[in-house]
Amino acid sequence: MATRCCSFEVRAELGGARTGALRLPHGEVPTPAFMPVGTRATVRGLTADQIRATGASMVLANTYHLWIRPGPDVLGRLGGLHRVMDWRGPILTDSGGFQVFSLKKHVKVDEGGATFRSPIDGLVRSLTPEVATALQEGFGVDVAMAFDECIEFPASRERVVHSTARTTRWLRRCLAARRHADRTALFGIVQGGTFADLRAEHARELAAMDLDGYAIGGLSVGEDAGARGEMTAAAAAELPRDRARYLMGVGQPVDLLRAIAVGVDLFDCV
Repeated sequence: MATRCCSFEVRAELGGARTGALRLPHGEVPTPAFMPVGTRATVRGLTADQIRATGASMVLANTYHLWIRPGPDVLGRLGGLHRVMDWRGPILTDSGGFQVFSLKKHVKVDEGGATFRSPIDGLVRSLTPEVATALQEGFGVDVAMAFDECIEFPASRERVVHSTARTTRWLRRCLAARRHADRTALFGIVQGGTFADLRAEHARELAAMDLDGYAIGGLSVGEDAGARGEMTAAAAAELPRDRARYLMGVGQPVDLLRAIAVGVDLFDCV
């Protein structure tokens, strides 16, 4: 197997909680870690020096928004996302799956991906696993997220089973589309709605794929804190000990503490 561009080391554990180090091409991230969100290549109201002064070692940007504006060509001419953000540390990008969910009234989703009309220029665009992977690798980020299907809450078990299976198929397409695995890690996303057995089953399925890292997605979409905590714990318990675990879009302090207690390492929230 080719050498991974990222590694994760557990340094200490207490119950389910752990501290560790996520090593990426642009530096090391001590965990647990919160990633400030710079959706359009900037954390609003803060300079890069001010972000660094908070102790943050990794930031997040959003593939969907960067694709729409300013676009990959502009970012390329300006020297890439790290240079545009004036950020020397690691960057993670969301694949756009949550934006597809949040704009669902204007998006058509099928097995191929998501088709929508851009609110900026009116162009019809298709966001697919292949496009999401190419965009993120082109941005030169340290961690790319697989393109997943994030669905509404509540959803029937049948709907969740169907959607989770599609997320796995899309993940396989992302893996096949990779061209720069030597410099951009790819994290898969555990789905499963608010069904603990489906969460655990999907986590086991993704764990068997030996990915660079793992995220827990599809939460903070309307479920209560109890369900959120139960789903997080069910997924985390099945994920590999030696890979980073990232709880997507959950940023209230009490939620972070509960997730850290069951072994989650990375967080973000706007």
